[in-house]
Amino acid sequence: MVTVAAAGFVALIIGLVQVVGLAGLGSAFVAKYLCSQVFLAGRAAAEVAAGDLPAFRSAILDRVRWRVDSGPPRVSAAILGLGRREAVYRVGLGCTLSLAGPPAPVPAPPQLAPVPEMPRAPTPAALHQVVLAAFTEPDPTRPRRTRAVLVLQDGRVIAEHYAPGYGPHTRFPGWSLSKGVLNALLGILVGQGRLALDAPAPVPEWADPADARHAITLRQLLQMSSGLAFDEDYDDPRADVIRMLYASRDMAAYAAAKPLAAAPGRHYSYASGSSAILARILAAAAPKPWPRFAQETLFAPLGMTSAVIEPDSAGYPGLSSYVWASARDWARLGLLYLNDGVWAGRRILPAGWVAFSRTPAPADPRREYGAHFWLRVPAPDRQGVGRPHLVPVHSFHAAGHGAQYVSIIPTHRLVVVRLGLALDPGSWDHEAFLHDVVAALATP
Repeated sequence: MVTVAAAGFVALIIGLVQVVGLAGLGSAFVAKYLCSQVFLAGRAAAEVAAGDLPAFRSAILDRVRWRVDSGPPRVSAAILGLGRREAVYRVGLGCTLSLAGPPAPVPAPPQLAPVPEMPRAPTPAALHQVVLAAFTEPDPTRPRRTRAVLVLQDGRVIAEHYAPGYGPHTRFPGWSLSKGVLNALLGILVGQGRLALDAPAPVPEWADPADARHAITLRQLLQMSSGLAFDEDYDDPRADVIRMLYASRDMAAYAAAKPLAAAPGRHYSYASGSSAILARILAAAAPKPWPRFAQETLFAPLGMTSAVIEPDSAGYPGLSSYVWASARDWARLGLLYLNDGVWAGRRILPAGWVAFSRTPAPADPRREYGAHFWLRVPAPDRQGVGRPHLVPVHSFHAAGHGAQYVSIIPTHRLVVVRLGLALDPGSWDHEAFLHDVVAALATP
């Protein structure tokens, strides 16, 4: 009887811990998401809560109650008083969760001066219709929620459209578009000789040569073939990616602590944990504080004046998921890669870096992933699986959760940006959209 009672008590405690843990994760997500949308994107908190949060279809998030404070800027959230979390806003750095203490101090970069608008050309009528169609909702049960579309050809804007409430100056969350920024900054450091692709990655947790993870290289981390165990399931609140983003003060430390599930370089597995590790490596290798390094070497040369990299609580750049920028600035990033890493006649990325980034990872049997760039639209956002490619060959993409895309189509000198909140499987077919864009440009 005593044993049964004791077991029941232990089960109760475990259950309470799990409930509080899930409440903390849900509260952290709401606090961080609302904080960034309000203070970075300039949206009304009530509108975000009513329009965005239900799109994630989470019973946990439905129970979160939140509060926005403007001085100092922050958002707090909790579920019935449990799992209270807070995200704080800092100018130039965006929003950061307070986890295990206040966020570590990070020197914010100075604000960039405005730059001239990108050159424009008339929008072909057929392309205009394709772009407008992207904002319709053909299936109300699977909303697409397209919020911005921008098309560049030969460096000129030939189409640009926004949903009501959004515009050219709105910052949009990149989610894993951020990995494209990470790729660029690492390329710059490699070009400067500060990092080497095929040397053991400088990760303190693996410093002992007897640790099998010591052999993992930057190349393998970039190509998502480190061999580290990592669960990238956004629908499971217990998955590694959720716990890393919303319950870990030092995201890189969380990912670096994972054991090997396969020998380095032998198995492809998409993992934002690899990006978090690379982001911390970048911060350590940069010759100056990472916000200033990113601004001076990438954002300022490209004119990405809206771009903000949000740090984690430990002060490292959130380059797996937390870059925000306007549609025009995301297009500028794509244009850099379309032009082989050269901007206005100046080489930003080292020669050969773009070719490396779009070369299939050797461990990827489908040859769909390069080095933090996709070589084909990821499966959730293409309905032409099993059919011939709808997109011209040699295209490559930065892609993020909710169908964020910066697609580069060299054969047609195109950069296509699509931003929104398409969370339901099959709601957005990006391959079909790109096919329609290319076809419209071929229409007399």
